[in-house]
Amino acid sequence: MSKPAQELPFAATRRALAEALGQIDGLLPGSLVVRMMRCGKRNCACKADPPVLHGPYTQWTRTVAGKTVTKILTDEQLARYQPWFDNTRRLRDLVTKLEIASLHAITTSDQPRATSDAPASASARRPRKPRDNPRPGHESQPSISPAVGAHSGQAEP
Repeated sequence: MSKPAQELPFAATRRALAEALGQIDGLLPGSLVVRMMRCGKRNCACKADPPVLHGPYTQWTRTVAGKTVTKILTDEQLARYQPWFDNTRRLRDLVTKLEIASLHAITTSDQPRATSDAPASASARRPRKPRDNPRPGHESQPSISPAVGAHSGQAEP
């Protein structure tokens, strides 16, 4: 029996990932950090040895129009926003998985099918032509004289 439709490999995986992407409600970019801080008062306990720092404070940091913006979140705000922070992490994970599945699909579908006529070994390939001008930053390899087979001691032009 033949397949009802010719699908690329990993089509079911890609569909499942796309469906999971559609279930994401809201996103909040940036990072969350919990910090203990010192204040500016000269005689505060946070300046003592050992210091008794203020906090903990939850900071949400993100970039807006090329500038870093930081906001201190209350416990209630953190509880409200946490699912959206989690969604951002989940979105990045799903997009990465979708990219991998898509790359696997095209590499699998682009591989030539082995037939009895075509040679399967790598030795049947045509050898690569050496570069006339090496790329900048790459040192040239010492040349070997084909007649003698010994190292000439000079680099190729």
